[in-house]
Amino acid sequence: MRLRVITPAAVCVDSNVSRIVAEAPNGFFGMLPNHIDFVTQLVPGILVFEPEGSGTDRFVAINSGTLVKCGEDVRVAVRGAMEGDDLGVLQGRVVTEFRQQDEDERDARAALTRLEATMIRRFRDLEKADR
Repeated sequence: MRLRVITPAAVCVDSNVSRIVAEAPNGFFGMLPNHIDFVTQLVPGILVFEPEGSGTDRFVAINSGTLVKCGEDVRVAVRGAMEGDDLGVLQGRVVTEFRQQDEDERDARAALTRLEATMIRRFRDLEKADR
């Protein structure tokens, strides 16, 4: 199977694999090369895959996303992903980087809320001036 893990910014993984384990909202599932075509949502967590011929597992920490298997292609589209081979190191990176992404999103939402409030006040001021 050909696994591609894609974020809005980059392709995180592009590899031939012999096995995939991921987590959907209803639990973990595994895929082997002859698995039927399949579409599912993924929950935030760790996607495990075995590169073809390596005999060792690799890990990708993912934010929520979608997995689509069609023929030999498995595409995983996620908001954020980090690849690694050591779960301890990967966990530390995930906590730091995903937390920073969450804070950035919160800051952006707060800025948008302030901008909307300012626009509403200005429209009200314009309405008062027209009277």
